[in-house]
Amino acid sequence: MTKLSVNINKIAVIRNSRGGNVPDVTAAAVAIEGFGGQGITVHPRPDARHIRYSDVRELKKTITTELNIEGNPIDSFIDLVLEVVPAQVTLVPDAPDAITSNAGWDTLRHRDFLTEVTRRFHEKGIRVSVFVDPDPEMVAGAKACGADRVELYTEAYARCYGDDREQAIAPYVAAAEEARRQGLGLNAGHDLSLVNLRYFIERIPWVDEVSIGHALISDALYYGLENTVQLYKREINF
Repeated sequence: MTKLSVNINKIAVIRNSRGGNVPDVTAAAVAIEGFGGQGITVHPRPDARHIRYSDVRELKKTITTELNIEGNPIDSFIDLVLEVVPAQVTLVPDAPDAITSNAGWDTLRHRDFLTEVTRRFHEKGIRVSVFVDPDPEMVAGAKACGADRVELYTEAYARCYGDDREQAIAPYVAAAEEARRQGLGLNAGHDLSLVNLRYFIERIPWVDEVSIGHALISDALYYGLENTVQLYKREINF
């Protein structure tokens, strides 16, 4: 069964826009768990424009489901993950000035680096997922680096879904099948929504986890947070 991990970065964006602690990021995460969320994802960036390192530490002490920390494994990020010891770390090659993640790893070019980082996280018992484009070669490369899972970068799928969903999903099916051949777990995320999520799971039912933030938090403005979490779970567990 595919799990829903809710990315709460956008809740932190709202908080940071005014200062103070409203909305309370940790309280929101606990509420999401209570509403049926099966994991919490955060993506702290060096400029702390949304989730802060202090938020990550507090979340680890508070939540009871899986904590997934995403980010570019710069030194400060590596130190944070090794300190907090989440259930999962997702390695994402985003530049410091990126608005949002916009590409997966070239796991062949960066094999030595990813292998070393993965080894360090494994020493702490942390599951390692590598963020990749839907390319079987990059999936196989993640396996060669020692990763436990890959996360397929789904922006292209979401962008093309409305024009031709069969064409949009095709490279993801191929990449997902390669992950299964390699014995890798499979995650997916970026721009998945109530519009396109069900078809993705229909075609790739062995997805272990989807990580959804922007669309889910945006939908919660209209439908309420509890109802929205349930709406997304229904799209997964149809």
